[in-house]
Amino acid sequence: MEEYIAPNRKRIPYGMMNYAVIRRDDCYYVDKTRFIPMIEEADKFFFFIRPRRFGKSLTVSMLQHYYDIRAKDKFDALFGDLYIGKYPTRDRNSYLVLYLNFSGIVGELHNYRKGLDAHCQTTFENFCKIYADCLPPDTLGKLRTKDGAVEQLEFLYQACARVNQRIYLFIDEYDYFTNAILSDAERMRRYTDETHGEGYLRAFFNKIKAGTYSSIERCFITGVIPVTMDDLTSGFNIGTNYSLSPKFNEMIGFTEEEVRRMLTYYSTTCHFSHSVDELIEMMKPWYDNYCFAEECYGGTTMYNSNMVLYFVRNYLDNNGKAPRDMVEDNIRIDYEKLRMLIRKDKEFAHDASIIQTLVNQGYITGELKKGFPAVNITNSDNFVSLLYYFGMLTISGTYEGKIKLTIPNQVVREQIYTYLLSTYDEADLNFSNYEKNELSSALAYRGDWQAYFGYIADCLKRYSSQRDKQKGEFYVHGFTLAMTAQNRFYRPISEQDTQAGYADIFLCPLLDIYSDMKHSYIVELKYAKYKDPESRVEELRWEAVEQANRYADTETVKNAVGTTTLHKIVVVYKGMDMPVCEEV
Repeated sequence: MEEYIAPNRKRIPYGMMNYAVIRRDDCYYVDKTRFIPMIEEADKFFFFIRPRRFGKSLTVSMLQHYYDIRAKDKFDALFGDLYIGKYPTRDRNSYLVLYLNFSGIVGELHNYRKGLDAHCQTTFENFCKIYADCLPPDTLGKLRTKDGAVEQLEFLYQACARVNQRIYLFIDEYDYFTNAILSDAERMRRYTDETHGEGYLRAFFNKIKAGTYSSIERCFITGVIPVTMDDLTSGFNIGTNYSLSPKFNEMIGFTEEEVRRMLTYYSTTCHFSHSVDELIEMMKPWYDNYCFAEECYGGTTMYNSNMVLYFVRNYLDNNGKAPRDMVEDNIRIDYEKLRMLIRKDKEFAHDASIIQTLVNQGYITGELKKGFPAVNITNSDNFVSLLYYFGMLTISGTYEGKIKLTIPNQVVREQIYTYLLSTYDEADLNFSNYEKNELSSALAYRGDWQAYFGYIADCLKRYSSQRDKQKGEFYVHGFTLAMTAQNRFYRPISEQDTQAGYADIFLCPLLDIYSDMKHSYIVELKYAKYKDPESRVEELRWEAVEQANRYADTETVKNAVGTTTLHKIVVVYKGMDMPVCEEV
């Protein structure tokens, strides 16, 4: 047996959130320490939200190690070769760091106090042990005589004040329990009790606010949505929300320059089957295009850092081959937690479904809110903001005086189309995964498009509710997009036709993953109402033929089809029936 020789390269820190371990184990680290002086110049009570799995926890961990008085002797090892190692600030290693991670709180809302007390007691006791020689004698023993998180927090910051010690408070995932609450009326009532009036959570944040007059000198609070903090406003109204600030647009996530630099490094230490440019072209449609500040639109866009690390790790492990699945399972699991979006979207009138409008129009407009009460989540602007903060929308300029928002990339598009299918679940929609997979494979490798689009038409007709049928064209187009998005061999591209208001669907072949597939498709989809004459169907068919031919001549299609045979498919629906499905 040959001796295994470990690769001489930096480890990919996929899934790692402990900054000290990443540095100790010589992992590849994208230097974000240049933002530390900017954070210090900002208001001392810093509130910042970004989508899940974007690198927030690692940023918090990095800041903890930078400011921790106990990490002073490790400063060079942790930061010496980074920006902040060369340009340290006055406040480095000068705080007692108190870190609370609300995702570590066990329990539902009905016993949230018990979970919060348990988490805080463990954290506070650990704080006392770590900083024992910085605190008054027997701080730990006296802490244990206090009842619950609110009393213990007050005791702790007063003890620090007596010996002139400063606390930097970090709260990660402050909104962790909110998602489960938004979709349940009874939980919403309990949630309101906890965050309003004399609720325990509100009392806890009130105590943090009181501590800022004492030894809590700085706070850094992160989460995904600005719902809870808005409900806690009078309990903690001193924080400044920097989530939409152009100054911090690039603080979390990777810029394309940072991704290129990473790929260039690994290209010198590992086997690469592609150039850096080719890999960027492969990754960009899936992971890029996040913009977190209106003023930054048209400039730098951000990649989802977790997805980039997932791709690079798999590419290196597969000896220079792209992963067969461009979406990691953990992302799917995270997005599954957002199913309440569909339930909330259904609360809008059927002709005002925000997700349906987004898919068919290609964009939606609204005002991004810095905070909103949970009880007002179904306000349309609030709901649009919620989609944005979850990372399901990105800023794409302005339209008629409002912010224009679009789906950022294919990872999110796949999830939204999946949710769209969920909205059609009223008739117990239950597709056979085996059947879908067989049809998808036949479409990609044998060119059997009749069976594939026939299956979609059959499902659409069988599972359409009366309300769905009233949506007409929007429903048919959205359903077709949602179904094609389930096909693992293609990336569906839908481009709005500004002349007719319809959209072509280009099933772009994923040749980097399935290099031996043989067929690609343009689908021109048209819709006639039940009451329209047959002549209207024929008229739409000719329009579709013309548009399919025109779209086939675009550079987008020519560059993407590669060695596959391109099929131009014309589909015309008349109500929920499909009288036309032919190749041109």
